[in-house]
Amino acid sequence: MSSRHPAPRRLAAIDLGSNSFHLLVANQVGGDLQVVAKQGEKVQLAAGLDDDDILDEAAMERALACLERFAPYLSDLDASDVRIVGTNALRAAHNRQTLIDRAEALIGHSIEIIAGREEARLIYLGAAHALAEVHGRRLIVDIGGGSTELIIGERFEPLALESLHMGCVAYTQRFFANGDISEKAFRAAELAALSELANIRRPYQELGWQDPVGSSGTIKAIAAVQAAYGDGPEGMITRQGLKNLRNRLLKCKKLDKVAMDGLKSDRARVFPAGVAILCAIFEAFELERMRYSDGALRDGVLYDLLGRNTAEDSRASALLTLRRRFDVDMRQASNVRTTAEHLCAHVADVWPLSQEQRQFLAWAAELHEIGLAISHSQFHRHGAYLLENSDLAGFSRPEQQALAFLVRTHRRKFPGKELDALPSASRSTYARLARLLRLAVALNHSRPEAPVLDVRLQADGETLYVYLDQASDQPLLMADLDQEARYQRNAGFRLEIST
Repeated sequence: MSSRHPAPRRLAAIDLGSNSFHLLVANQVGGDLQVVAKQGEKVQLAAGLDDDDILDEAAMERALACLERFAPYLSDLDASDVRIVGTNALRAAHNRQTLIDRAEALIGHSIEIIAGREEARLIYLGAAHALAEVHGRRLIVDIGGGSTELIIGERFEPLALESLHMGCVAYTQRFFANGDISEKAFRAAELAALSELANIRRPYQELGWQDPVGSSGTIKAIAAVQAAYGDGPEGMITRQGLKNLRNRLLKCKKLDKVAMDGLKSDRARVFPAGVAILCAIFEAFELERMRYSDGALRDGVLYDLLGRNTAEDSRASALLTLRRRFDVDMRQASNVRTTAEHLCAHVADVWPLSQEQRQFLAWAAELHEIGLAISHSQFHRHGAYLLENSDLAGFSRPEQQALAFLVRTHRRKFPGKELDALPSASRSTYARLARLLRLAVALNHSRPEAPVLDVRLQADGETLYVYLDQASDQPLLMADLDQEARYQRNAGFRLEIST
């Protein structure tokens, strides 16, 4: 008799890079990942940005064509098991939402834009898992199409994270736009990179490392070319080998003449710019060698996805640090969270919310007073600003925007403008979460010792009915709830208070 085993959890990550798009699909096997599918395509999204940072239609079409080929790998996966992240080119593009809307309609999953330091954190996570057997402090370098990430870390903990505005596609357009490869153009690219590195050079050297490691296609290609010409062992880049490679490129004279053993033709045009950036990194940090690692952003995204909504969720750690830094009243935060969860449970049948959405409600409850560290006046606005503009590990920009919206809207007039700024597909859900948070805040306005739980809540469509026990001897609470009902009515919502 054969035994039946449950199917393993399948996860997928897509990295929408400035140069290439990468897909990684893997099964969760214990705490590890077993790769099922891996694909990468040169899309060169950054090449489609004009001087005003507007993506042209040709770049969008290349991106959509690639995603159409990736889409079948995602068709049977739950939203919670897929994460698609956009990096520098999409961070820069003013019309990114146009592409995002079209792409989401095509693949049926949401796309998140991540900040530069969050990209660096995820790159380190991917590289650290690939290098788990090596001990000591590491310098991780990832040269992308539009940005370069540099991270110092030990084991699975990053100690310094930076994302700099230099990449092989961007520098090709900036320094090699006429197609010529000259000493003047090459040195100009190196000096620009050295200027970007100047601010982090000293603190990084003071922190120190034992093991310089490179990830990404650019560094992989440089290592492959060096190995092909016998300039170093396979998977290793040396200072002398890099100098030899620089000289070979100068002899090519033209971008369309770049052809070398070990170099794929689709990377040739942006290869000199990538080499110039790595030469600058070797010069700035006085490196003699660097080894290549397969671990990259897409791997980090999958490992981060494994930890979502668990004790290892990096987002929870980031918010705990934030609460401590701004001296949030933890008792009040806990009371509001407990009441919000109590109210949420009452309307769960009519307003079904995912685990992730309930988590955002809980986090917003814990952080709703964070702005008090700046000023009591308009503290809900200050709190929203802090959440939207801080570097929060684990959060994408849309997630920070959503969390900031909930904190912004927890008191006073319901902010319709901020609600309209959220993606259209999520507005209804976040309006509901905001209304639950506002009620929890109002119920705990007198800052009681314990959370207020002697309340029942019913939902009929978008109408909420609040039933209070022993309300007659709580005139202040009734006044607060009556005012809240007026705020919600002015925003187009109905809230009925009963005793």
